[in-house]
Amino acid sequence: MHRKIAIIGDRFMLPEVFRTQIEKACGNSLDIRTLETAWPDEPMEFGNAALGLDKVKEYFGHPDEVVDFIGDAEILVTQLAPLSEAMMGRLPGLKLVAVSRGGPINIDMAAAKAHDIRVVNVPGRNASAVAEFTIGAILAETRLIRVGHEALRKGEWRGDLYRADRTGRELSEMTVGVIGYGNIGTKVVRLLRAFGCRVLVCDPYVQLSADDRNAGVELVPLDDLLSRSDVVTLHSRVTAETRGLINKDTMAGMKPGVIFINTARGPLVDYDALYEALVSGRIASAMLETFAVEPVPSDWLLLQLPNVTLTPHIAGASVRTVTYAAEQAAEEVRRYLAGLPPVNPC
Repeated sequence: MHRKIAIIGDRFMLPEVFRTQIEKACGNSLDIRTLETAWPDEPMEFGNAALGLDKVKEYFGHPDEVVDFIGDAEILVTQLAPLSEAMMGRLPGLKLVAVSRGGPINIDMAAAKAHDIRVVNVPGRNASAVAEFTIGAILAETRLIRVGHEALRKGEWRGDLYRADRTGRELSEMTVGVIGYGNIGTKVVRLLRAFGCRVLVCDPYVQLSADDRNAGVELVPLDDLLSRSDVVTLHSRVTAETRGLINKDTMAGMKPGVIFINTARGPLVDYDALYEALVSGRIASAMLETFAVEPVPSDWLLLQLPNVTLTPHIAGASVRTVTYAAEQAAEEVRRYLAGLPPVNPC
């Protein structure tokens, strides 16, 4: 009898990409069915007690529709489909859930353990994409790319940006502070080294790689990093310790005229305090990719500032992210079918 796999993809993590990689890794003797949902053309949702999804942080899909589609499948491969305790109780045949993202935040993990369902994920799936995006964000601010672009769109030729007192600076003469040295932060540091800038890292739970140490990268406390850095880029996870890490007090310790980059998570930053720092000039400019509330309100004050670049949480979106995540999920399926332990258990 063929083993049954349900794939719930979307318009980013395409179900056919999952299928292709699973068949490549496991052969064609599987019973695979696929469903494509409307995310990101329609927004994801967040924990909903009325639907029994209060222990699911973010997801896409109605519980009944998800359960009906999974049916008697032994394996679910997905990015955003929710799985609550009540849903698991209706899916007695489900034994493996492969979540193609960095964390299984669409799954009630306590319930999965209670139901003896193996959950695996793909840590670092978009690390390269976010790291490259971060470098682009830094360059957009340091070399005045946004400023020149917006002026030209308005029909204004900013020749004055060639003035020594207004032009941008090269990374080769700057100090860049990287907060967080995980999958993304380490890649950002590696890319920054090519520019010849001084790189500072703050992460109390890691040690620098030998390559980074030999290249002159310094591991320093947060207050030291903030006071010395011309650019501060944020790459920490959201925890009780890091929530609101960049706030009024820590901004006051930043080097005057600093450039601030956030391609990590919105809850790491007090955006009201950031607004005040940008208006006062304490922070010269910012590039923000993630926000406390998404989508951001159309009347949000930060949208009105001339010294801010904003993008709609797209740093991790790349074609390679899709194929890499599908490859890793397929490998987890192969290992499960072969009776092998998972590579990335949750």
